[in-house]
Amino acid sequence: MPKMKTKSSAKKRFKVTGTGKIMAGQAGKRHGMIKRTKKFIRDARGTAVLSEPDQKIAKSYMPYDR
Repeated sequence: MPKMKTKSSAKKRFKVTGTGKIMAGQAGKRHGMIKRTKKFIRDARGTAVLSEPDQKIAKSYMPYDR
């Protein structure tokens, strides 16, 4: 049986933690910062754990990172 391939977009965007959760960068910070509140910009720094439904989708893109 050949190996399954990991989606290239998934390996660039997501990171799996030691407990199996998926980390991803915060959304909404590419452009239009002038209309965002300072609190939103502060809170959206770094990475965050994806929600359970999103984790299920992301894990399907990475077959060997479970």
